[in-house]
Amino acid sequence: MSLAGMDMDISFKYADEFGPFKVIQLYEPSLSLKAVLVVDNVAMGPSIGGIRMAPDVTIDECFRLARAMTFKNAAAGLPHGGGKAVICADPKMPKAEKQAVVRAFCQGLRNEESYIFAPDMGMDEECMAWIRDEVGRVVGLPRELGGIPLDELGATGWGLSHAVDVVAEQYGFPVKGARFVVQGFGAVGKHASRFLIDKGAVLVGVADSRGAIRDDNGLDVDALIELKAQGKSVTEYPDAKVISADDLIELECDLWIPAARPDVINEGNVQRLNARAVIQGANIPCTKEAEAYLHQQGILCLPDFIANAGGVICASMEYHGATQSAAFDAIGEKVRRNTEEVLNRIKTQSISPREAAIALAKERLQKAMVFRRYSLFSTAPHFL
Repeated sequence: MSLAGMDMDISFKYADEFGPFKVIQLYEPSLSLKAVLVVDNVAMGPSIGGIRMAPDVTIDECFRLARAMTFKNAAAGLPHGGGKAVICADPKMPKAEKQAVVRAFCQGLRNEESYIFAPDMGMDEECMAWIRDEVGRVVGLPRELGGIPLDELGATGWGLSHAVDVVAEQYGFPVKGARFVVQGFGAVGKHASRFLIDKGAVLVGVADSRGAIRDDNGLDVDALIELKAQGKSVTEYPDAKVISADDLIELECDLWIPAARPDVINEGNVQRLNARAVIQGANIPCTKEAEAYLHQQGILCLPDFIANAGGVICASMEYHGATQSAAFDAIGEKVRRNTEEVLNRIKTQSISPREAAIALAKERLQKAMVFRRYSLFSTAPHFL
């Protein structure tokens, strides 16, 4: 359902014991602003969840992402709940127009203390600086404003590289020489590629919104990053074979890393996947049906809120005044620990990766909810 088609019932379609606590719809006709905030659960603290800007973003996507953030924060042991905001707009609009939309959006939520603004797809550190100027309750700020710039430093990609270390160790193959494919060469994909290349892995395929390329001998990540910095597509990389984005899933590799939009691995293409493991760099990049198929085939699919938790861990550390080095140490420690825990549960309990990850998050979340007067949202102690 698009933002334009939102109705009353959608708020309760996803209702369960964990949320959502609150849904806010924003509309400002003078700016064509259409936006939604879903605060899923704040039992562990005020919610942190990025703002996603895209012309085709949906209400369902927002609900699913908010729940992913609830589980991600709980699994990582952060003092924050889960939330997500979406703005239905083209993130490539002229800067002045985008600034007006972003400022109006955060003004509409200026008193919503249950939500801490953060960057996601279509939003960057500059957008967070505009929000700081308006409301002050924000993470992912530019370095000049005392922030730890998540996208510039590659916090999510850093965490993902640690998840890969654990997966490789437990599944019996070295990271050095491992062949990997990245679908989406934005803030997550490019840094994940950079960190994995530093460990000796080989990037054999990559895609962005305009196409895909492959080179079985390995692609130069620095050259790809330079191309993107110039506003070009990865398809303009020299001496690589241009393929369709749909064909990227067929490339033989050890690790296939979705790092873009939701549901890119689905019932229609999952049988074409030719990888030993899927490491989810994006949020909700696989449908439930696709994850179930991969589990049946013995292909590990490490869930998003375990593999890509580096960004929100860094955001939380920034919000509480930590240094960059402390934040990156925490990312490595937490992502490794949770990846190990999930893999151990898969083996000992004979359950799927998603089931193992959700069980881990729910256990931690339920412990926090016990201490609340109202389990989802109250900040007061629970009185017996």
